[in-house]
Amino acid sequence: MPSKRRPPAAARAPRRTVRTAAPRLTVRPLTPERWPDLEAVFNARGCSVARNCWCMYYRRSGSRGPLPAGMTYAQANRADLRALVDAGEPPGLIGYLGRKPVGWVSLGPREDFAKLQRSPVMKPVDDQPVWSIVCFVVPAEHRGQGIARALLDGAITYAKKRGARLLEAYPVDKPGRASDESMWFGAKSMYDAAGFEEVARRKPQRPVVRLRPR
Repeated sequence: MPSKRRPPAAARAPRRTVRTAAPRLTVRPLTPERWPDLEAVFNARGCSVARNCWCMYYRRSGSRGPLPAGMTYAQANRADLRALVDAGEPPGLIGYLGRKPVGWVSLGPREDFAKLQRSPVMKPVDDQPVWSIVCFVVPAEHRGQGIARALLDGAITYAKKRGARLLEAYPVDKPGRASDESMWFGAKSMYDAAGFEEVARRKPQRPVVRLRPR
């Protein structure tokens, strides 16, 4: 019987492993010129809650009060957030894949978020000055790709550059996958991986976590 010999290496078809590197997320403060990028994120599929609230809910201690004539609640919130941006103090950060905006994180000194002061879940742990990370918005098509974690890393870096010595967040801690609508605060596992430590838990599934940026 003829021997079954493998053809020489030069004659064999090479085996190629194709590896696609994940795009690197660039995180930038929300400035007036970047406002259209925020609108692109909020107007994307899966972000209906964001384009109603415009990340203003936790910046007020109570209800919004009377709406300006001819405005809906969503339009008034949009105008209020735009006013904060135009005042020159970025209320959060936008994440980009290349030039495409794919996510948003709201953060700032705790005193910027008046509702946290009296929240039964997120009320102050002590009197230390902290920066609060309050909300993530990622369009449906970009979820499950590590966008929120990259935004968190960007938030840590940004807060440190702005002089924050202590970061605080209020994640969701549920077994299994929770609905996207309940995950605006981010998952506790994401904060655990970033080095945050739990400092309080006033509700079974809602811890308070902190990190001292290095």
